[in-house]
Amino acid sequence: MKISTKGRYALRLMIDISIHGTGSPVPVKDIAARQEISVKYLEQIISTLVHAGYLSSVRGPQGGYRLTRNPADYTVGDILRQTEGSLVPVECLDPNAAPCNREQNCVTLRFWKELDTAITSVVDKYTLEDFKNWSAAAADNYVI
Repeated sequence: MKISTKGRYALRLMIDISIHGTGSPVPVKDIAARQEISVKYLEQIISTLVHAGYLSSVRGPQGGYRLTRNPADYTVGDILRQTEGSLVPVECLDPNAAPCNREQNCVTLRFWKELDTAITSVVDKYTLEDFKNWSAAAADNYVI
């Protein structure tokens, strides 16, 4: 499994909004500058996340985007599945896939299921709140 640029940028975008969106909407141009991502590409990703109900938009000169829920309510898995689709390592494990005619004799199926469980346990373990806390801890960790 390889996470695309869209998935990685969506995660960075959501983390940025969770950190900088303290009550007011976060302008896309500010996110783009901090994350070094083009505004045009961010707008495509934002459109997906707004459509999914993860973000809301505020129009006007003080406008931008804000999370629709608390940062603790968004897992990395939620965000990646929204932008990447299924995170299963092989097609046969996707719930929407056609039944595999080799399932009964598949020597590798146990491995793929275990890998899928491991991936799911990690991506669904961490939330935007975790990243927000890690960012705050990193900001406090400076040396003179």
